Amino acid sequence: MCELLALSTSQPARLTFSLHILASRGGAAGTTHDGWGVAFYQGKDVALFREPLAAEGSPLVNYLETQGPSTHLAISHIRHATQGEVSLPNTQPFVRELGGRTHVFAHNGDLPGIESCKTLAPGIYRPVGQTDSEHAFCALMERLRTLWSEDALPSMDARLSLLASFADDLRALGPANFLYADGDTLFAHGHKRLQSGTGHAGPPGLWMLQRHCASADTPPDHQAGVAVAQEERVSLLIASVPLNNEDWKPLAEGELVAVRHGELLERRAAKTTE
Repeated sequence: MCELLALSTSQPARLTFSLHILASRGGAAGTTHDGWGVAFYQGKDVALFREPLAAEGSPLVNYLETQGPSTHLAISHIRHATQGEVSLPNTQPFVRELGGRTHVFAHNGDLPGIESCKTLAPGIYRPVGQTDSEHAFCALMERLRTLWSEDALPSMDARLSLLASFADDLRALGPANFLYADGDTLFAHGHKRLQSGTGHAGPPGLWMLQRHCASADTPPDHQAGVAVAQEERVSLLIASVPLNNEDWKPLAEGELVAVRHGELLERRAAKTTE
């Protein structure tokens, strides 16, 4: 399966993760090699790096592991292709502009029938590639377009309500684990994924780890995926699977969380248990 990883932090930090190690942690060693991408927020815009290649052995991945930009918020994805050819347009994360901000989306799961689903029509947004994930992002952007019609940042309640409704519609089709950010807040929705122990799809679809760093001299934790800046105090990681032996917490099936600067702002449970 595809693998997701996001970082939100109170002070600028650098992702130092190895994408091919992340894939092996997810039980997908040797299969998740159809592309990778990382979006590093820099204010309202992002520095986006993507390749339709395996992360292992990539000179660009090696460069980002040591020289990647510091950021308060990053979203990454490694791909196991199930829809669409192996190509750059089908490589996540996907980005679009709305309200003067760059919006970023990454999804894990299959959404059969999304092209004919009336509640998930892409509207004025059009996919560049052939994946169900990009179609879902375009449908989300179409819904967000009305919410972002004013210059002011939409309220947290309005954004969460819209995303919860969107997640409900995705779950009706298939696994709907996703990461979404609007430059202000990171949102994550956990659903279900293939579990290595059973081989069947089930929760959790995402895991979360929050850190409060008491020391300014905390060394980089390359396995956990973040190099701590000298002044960092709080960071939160969300991943498809736990990346180390720290106290990762699973997201409940259908749970939606909002994170800003390493702090968990809100969490919403699904309306119904599937």
